[in-house]
Amino acid sequence: MNRPFFSSKSFRRTILSALVLSMICLSVTSGASQTQRGPSDVVREFYKAMREHRFKEAWSLTIYKPAVSDLTTEEMEDLRADFEDKAARIPDQITITGEQIRGNTATVFVVVPATESTPQVTSEPVILINSGGAWIIGDETNQAIVKQAGRRFFLDALITEHQSDVEELLKRLIGLQIVYAAQNKGAFGDLPALIKADLVAKEAGDPKLFGYNIHITVAPDGKSYIAGAEPTRYGRTGKLSFWMDHTGALKSLDNGGKPISGK
Repeated sequence: MNRPFFSSKSFRRTILSALVLSMICLSVTSGASQTQRGPSDVVREFYKAMREHRFKEAWSLTIYKPAVSDLTTEEMEDLRADFEDKAARIPDQITITGEQIRGNTATVFVVVPATESTPQVTSEPVILINSGGAWIIGDETNQAIVKQAGRRFFLDALITEHQSDVEELLKRLIGLQIVYAAQNKGAFGDLPALIKADLVAKEAGDPKLFGYNIHITVAPDGKSYIAGAEPTRYGRTGKLSFWMDHTGALKSLDNGGKPISGK
């Protein structure tokens, strides 16, 4: 189905996911302490921890440490689905071809094996900086952004993405309903029907994954519908509530997590 600096729709994908997706996993770990790790050792341990779902440990090896160090267990659970999605994209094996250190900046060169989504072997540079005597993954510019946001970095990014995903789905719904109606004697469909027809991803029907309760109420004659969406946990998975009718009129409002109407 996929954000001030959190407002870009692609915020998480360009700042958070850019780091994860551009630095694919290494399969070997080092037993040295962080202060003794070289840049390649840090990269290895980061991806090993991600694969093993030790997310706090993994992000603590990056510029995102301030974003996870003070999160509660419940807040980490809110982020778990997103982190698990990142971990699932990490291949089991990869090769380091070398590293280059210039002052307080290092680059680790890795070879990413071919996959179904990436049919060619690719080479990816991993950037690290020396911070407080230890190498961490990331750069100084984004490090400053993360420090400014602190523990709200991932949490606010997740809220923004959920809201953007819901709005995008509702905007696409007009065209999807036209396709569905053409296949069902002119009648529109509710959310389960659209999912069953493979017009909407099944994740949209899972509030835990999508962070929103999405619902579509079709009129008895099947010629019109009202769509709505509310955050499953207000202030945690989203803040805006959404309303849209079959004409495409769309409304969003911070209503404390409660449904809104088109009036």
